[in-house]
Formats: sequence, C-alpha cells, structure tokens
Amino acid sequence: MSGSCTTKPTPPQTHGAPFWLLAELTYRCPLQCPYCSNPKDFAGYTNRELTTDQWISVFEQARKLGAVQLGFSGGEPLVRQDLSKLISAARGMGYYTNLITSGVGLNETKIESFKKAGLDHIQVSFQASDESVNNMLAGSHKAFQQKLAMAKEVKANGYPMVLNFVTHRHNIDKIDRIIELCIELQADYVELATCQYYGWAFENRQSLMPTKAQLERAEAITNQYREKLIQEKNPMKLIFVTPDYYEERPKACMNGWGQIFLTVAPDGQALPCHSARMLPIEYPNVLDHSLEYIWNESPGFNKFRGYSWMKEPCASCDEKEKDFGGCRCQAYMLTGEAENTDPVCAKSPEHKQIIAARNEAELPVQNKFIYRNERNSKDYVTENNLLIATDSSLDE
Repeated sequence: MSGSCTTKPTPPQTHGAPFWLLAELTYRCPLQCPYCSNPKDFAGYTNRELTTDQWISVFEQARKLGAVQLGFSGGEPLVRQDLSKLISAARGMGYYTNLITSGVGLNETKIESFKKAGLDHIQVSFQASDESVNNMLAGSHKAFQQKLAMAKEVKANGYPMVLNFVTHRHNIDKIDRIIELCIELQADYVELATCQYYGWAFENRQSLMPTKAQLERAEAITNQYREKLIQEKNPMKLIFVTPDYYEERPKACMNGWGQIFLTVAPDGQALPCHSARMLPIEYPNVLDHSLEYIWNESPGFNKFRGYSWMKEPCASCDEKEKDFGGCRCQAYMLTGEAENTDPVCAKSPEHKQIIAARNEAELPVQNKFIYRNERNSKDYVTENNLLIATDSSLDE
C-alpha cells in the first residue's frame, strides 16, 4: 500500500440521539405555583415565543435526529391557540405525544380536538387532595374543581389517567388522601413527586421541604397502598419520587448531560434540561442554528458530556459512570460553580449545605411563599439588571 492516509480519526462518541424532545411552548400560565421549575426571570421571555411554523420545524429536525417522544409543556401549553395544529403535525411525523397540563383551560371540546389530532397521552397535575390547599398553592380559587372535572373527562375520552402530585410539607401528611383521590378518579399512573428545589421551588425551599420523618412516613404509606392495590388487583401504578436533598448520592441527572433529553424553551433557546437556563452558559437558539448543529456540535451541549470536565472528587470517583457527577444546576445553585460535585453527594466538600437544609426543614413550617407570577418575575429581572423582551412573535 502506498501513500499516506489523510482521513481524520473519528472522535469518540460522547452521546446518542435526543430520544425525548420537551417543547416548552410558553411560559404563560394562569397558576402561580411556588414550586414551578420555570426560570425566575421568565417575564423576560413572555413576549418572545416561537410561531407555529417555527415549532413544526423544530419537531421535524428533532425527528430526523432520532427523537421519538414529544412532550408539550410550559407554563401552561393550553394557552397556545395552535396546540391542536402542533399535535397533528407531530402525529404526522410519528412522534408519541404527551400533554403536560394543569388542566386549567382544558374543556371537553379541546380534549376531543386533541384526540382527533392524534395526542397519545395527557398528564394532569394537582397541587393537593384538599381543595383549599390546592387552590392556595395554585393561586386560584377555582383550580381544584376544574382539575377534578378535567381528570374525569380525560378518562372518559379513553386516555390513560395519568396524575401528578408535587408533594411537600404542606400536603405530604395527607399522602393517603391523595392516593385515595387517585383511586376514586380511576387513575392508571400516579406520580407522587416530592418537590425538587429548582427555579421557584429553590426560592421557597424553607416553606416547602418536608422533614425526614414526613418523607419516611409518606413512602411507607405509599408502599402499603402498593400492596393493597396488588391484593385488590387494581392496576394503578404508584411512582414515589424522593427529593435529592435526602439522598447521599446524586441522581444521574437527565441520564447524563446532553445524552437523550433535548428541551426547547418558548423563545427557541435549546437546553440539555428544562432547568439549565439558570447556568452561565451561552446556549444556541433554534432560530440561529439547526438542531443537528445544536445537539452534536454546540459548546453548550458539549459542555458537560464525557468526564474530562470533572473536578475532584468526581474525576477519580468509581461511581462517575453511574451519576455523571450529579446535577449541574444543583451544583451551581449551591456552590456557585456548575463544574463542582453535586452537593447531594456525601463525598462533596459542600455536602454540609444539604445537611443544613435538612436541619432547616425541622424548624416550624413557613406559610409565606414567593409565588410564580409576572410581578415577582419582573421584580427579579429588575433586581438583577436583566432585560425584558419587548418584541412579540406569539403563536399564529
């Protein structure tokens, strides 16, 4: 063989295809939940949403990259007047589609329209099993009854009944009543997701975080109900999600940074997860770059892929291939540097912050919330000298 090979070596593959696409269609929402994961500065993007055609282009590009599941989220995605059209377009591309909604703004006509458009799955969220607590947390005196009615309507239209309850110190002691309500509604799947502290929840952590005893009791009761459901041959599935703050090892956040999850925010900014906007990283926008470039080549998505970015103790840890150093957002919120070990990990020098938060949760309950609303978001934007968008490119 003569001559020399000029072919460049193939770089090592650090990621797969974006299996799951989360389309955050809007930050607009009629509720004010104090644990919302939307960014605190969402008011800066409220008037800057992708159009119908721009979203459809995103769906097409993600599908070509390999995405098979598409979640419609927000804010409240029901405020988009083009939702049926977006669902229909996604169905035509072969996506499995999921609507994640509070149920506020939903009605029988819309459910029928979504079903006709090809929507596969609707998840309805509740704040509590008690009407007064639910409405207090939602910031709406009508929310609970609307949710009940729409959960029943979703079931009546042949959809699997999928309910989500975010649990915290204001409702976790009624976990039995929450589960009983789910049984009454003939739910198929129930996610009892103990609050995770990002976005607005981080601001309200002292008012939301349950004690260790509350959490252990709730998990024990959930397990009792699991046994009862099996005995009664009730197929309802209970999924209990513990908060990071009561763990000694971090989660493999999003199955690894930029591995299978792709989020597109209302204004088109592409993110490796729905909370990553808080990080001091310049992420690409779908209005400026193709999704192929964003996913495979952009600095933002490659920032924490692989292991070369890791500091100690992660760099030499024999568990790094399991947890990938934990959550980058949590590391940033608690230590000020996204490259640091997630403080949830007992090996982190900042694990003391997690211990302090647990101790803080033992103090008398706080009932004062910073609600997720436009006014509080604008105050945050002003206090941090951020800009509020004035251009409008709302849905068609």
